[in-house]
Amino acid sequence: MVPISQPPKPAPVKDPARYLSVQGAGMVFDTRNGAFCALRDIDLDVARGEFVSLIGHSGCGKSTLLNLVAGLARPTSGALLCAEREIAGPGPDRAVVFQNHSLLPWMTCFDNVHLAVERVFGGSEPKARLKARTHDALALVGLAHAEHKRPGEISGGMKQRVGIARALAMQPNMLLLDEPFGALDALTRATLQDELMRIVAATGSTVLMVTHDVDEAVLLSDRIVMMTNGPAATIGEILPVPLPRPRDRLALSHDPVFIDCRSAVLEFLYQKQKKTAA
Repeated sequence: MVPISQPPKPAPVKDPARYLSVQGAGMVFDTRNGAFCALRDIDLDVARGEFVSLIGHSGCGKSTLLNLVAGLARPTSGALLCAEREIAGPGPDRAVVFQNHSLLPWMTCFDNVHLAVERVFGGSEPKARLKARTHDALALVGLAHAEHKRPGEISGGMKQRVGIARALAMQPNMLLLDEPFGALDALTRATLQDELMRIVAATGSTVLMVTHDVDEAVLLSDRIVMMTNGPAATIGEILPVPLPRPRDRLALSHDPVFIDCRSAVLEFLYQKQKKTAA
């Protein structure tokens, strides 16, 4: 067995408070109606092992910012650094999980994960180790029993687990989550949120997550980055979430710190940004 509970050690970072550093980033798109400014003046540092959520109204550029960090787009101004290196494109050090699981329907769960493992480690490891990595990733998300099933034979929540397993199997130093539970029912979402907390605690991954769900952001995050309304969106406020880990959702439902953090996010979204939009 090849354990994947601990990611490989990345290159040394001079400042651990700046594993990810977004410096004055902006994004302008060319459209038929001219230039459209989606983001402006984004400054954000994320420490190694930190869980940071991006929240804001639709059109505030959350997913655009996540795409910049993933290397799927290049900023029109500013710079983004990961482990002191400029982000110039996608890389296995940053794995993305989208709301749409993006599984290949003709492949089994095992094969969908193995495909990613092979792309990252196929040139340096024997086939037995690649298979072991795949088995371990599926076991980590509780899907060892469903390895040989195809996406059409499993539930939506299980599909998202396969997507998370695929990302973890690459042993990334950073997980980028774009509303990974947005299309799921409330009970399945809660189960996967708990699983995500367990997995992140086991792997020590740095996480940047886009969400519309206030309770989800408070439950999972160390900090919540609240975005202003678009166009030309930027960071309005950053809220620390000083709740100890591990976290229990039932206990937190009556925790005054949880309630205060939730109220602060709601106030920003539905009072401060409502006025800005008006």
